[in-house]
Amino acid sequence: MPLKNNLENSHLNKRVKVMGVINTTPDSFSDGGQFAAIDSAFHYALKLIDNGVDILDVGGESTRPGSVQVALDQELARTIPLIKLIREVSDVPISIDTNKPDVIQQAVDAGATMINSIWALRLESSLDLAADLDVPVCFMHMQGTPETMQRNPTYDNVVSEVMVFLKHRIEAAIVAGIKPHNIIVDPGFGFGKTLEHNLQLLQSLAEFKSLGVPLLVGMSRKGMIGTILNKPVDQRLHGSVSSAVIAAMLGADIVRVHDVAETIDAIAMVNALHNLD
Repeated sequence: MPLKNNLENSHLNKRVKVMGVINTTPDSFSDGGQFAAIDSAFHYALKLIDNGVDILDVGGESTRPGSVQVALDQELARTIPLIKLIREVSDVPISIDTNKPDVIQQAVDAGATMINSIWALRLESSLDLAADLDVPVCFMHMQGTPETMQRNPTYDNVVSEVMVFLKHRIEAAIVAGIKPHNIIVDPGFGFGKTLEHNLQLLQSLAEFKSLGVPLLVGMSRKGMIGTILNKPVDQRLHGSVSSAVIAAMLGADIVRVHDVAETIDAIAMVNALHNLD
């Protein structure tokens, strides 16, 4: 069946899209591994599709602070069967949240329609592979690695440094042959940033629109919300939805979230304002 093409040129339309997170890892910070089994992850995907999610983001390797990489065969086993199952019943866009070229290739072969890379495709051959696959790619900023990124993140000016990094990745992507309309960027909230860094990025989010590509933002349930509210991860619904609304009002084209139904309702209000004549 033909796949929905609702990612291309998303920076040119006014509807902010909601990306729903499906972590198939046993050590996910946000859901405690409740979707580590393929059948539970599949039924959750069906629920999100029924909610009206715009994009599903499937990941098989935790990137929480302190996490370490998993073996290739393990990540493939967690993600590829799920993507195939979803594709059998729905044409919803599917993003593969990975950094391994082999996972990228097999995920797209299975029906994934987007690559979400916290490493901004800095691993060898990843840019060329993405160019060949000709699907949207999200380049995220991260200082350090998931294992080390929160030990002592330091910037002279977090906004300008993240902006420069993303600009360079856009340039590298275009040189590699990735089409400009397939490029998306993510400032990387929580990935090598303190609370102050995250708030500075959020306050200056509109500046990232000058890069000329769609902007993806993911703050859902993250530590910055927990610190501000002094609440554990399972009590951050209101803070997460509020953060998504703020990001959408400041220019985000895609918000990556865990609480999909609630965020869809909230973003519908933003989209109504965006589309006033």
